[in-house]
Amino acid sequence: MPFPLQAGLRVESLHAAADYRDAAALYTRVFGYSGSDFGLNAHLLTALRKNGGSTIGAFDASDGDLIGFVYGFAATDASGAHFHYSQAAAVDPLHQGRGIGRQMKLAQREVARAWGQTRMRWTFDPLLTRNAHFNLVSLGANGVRFERDFYDRPDSDRLVVDWDLSGADDPYRDHRHRLAPVGLSGRFGDALDAGAGAVWVAVPEPRAPRAAGQDEKVRSGLEAALVGRRLVSCAAVDASTSAYLAVPMSREGS
Repeated sequence: MPFPLQAGLRVESLHAAADYRDAAALYTRVFGYSGSDFGLNAHLLTALRKNGGSTIGAFDASDGDLIGFVYGFAATDASGAHFHYSQAAAVDPLHQGRGIGRQMKLAQREVARAWGQTRMRWTFDPLLTRNAHFNLVSLGANGVRFERDFYDRPDSDRLVVDWDLSGADDPYRDHRHRLAPVGLSGRFGDALDAGAGAVWVAVPEPRAPRAAGQDEKVRSGLEAALVGRRLVSCAAVDASTSAYLAVPMSREGS
């Protein structure tokens, strides 16, 4: 299945054994994994594509090399909600900054829609603030839950986001591009009232030094902000600090 995209790039659902092997190799290389613990199985990817999932590759149109890959699967949570779960996306470092991740996500949205799925979820490290801005502001997904040690191992905290694929109006549109308050600089984990029940929560940029106890304060701050609210934006405060904006849930509850 091909998708409309920028010149010099071809994005399509993978369908050949060689493509799956290349995708597994790219995934391992981009994330720096070693050994078999975090590897991808080509048979599994094939099964996902044929049973409610997505396996999408981005190819350099000039030489046909696979330079990006995203995959996901049909999922259900404990409440019975159904959605497409996007497990991971990888882009070759030499080709990052070209909007390839966005193109693949939009293509994945179309695959999910073709399966009849109307929502997509995925997770990301909440301290990777560039990812946060992309997910919340560029795509319009919403942070719905903070999960401590999501992968059942230390240092694997994740923010769960939910993306409406239906094309309905975004109830949080007016909040997505608000400027973060400069008063939160360096105050990692602190919350600042943003009016009408909304709050800003400060988080460190990935390389910012943190004092003892601040990591736990950030975790607790994000958990508290999500009680009755959704994270709808992540904006830079300065070189060391960004802030998430949490606003009361819309009537739609998304």
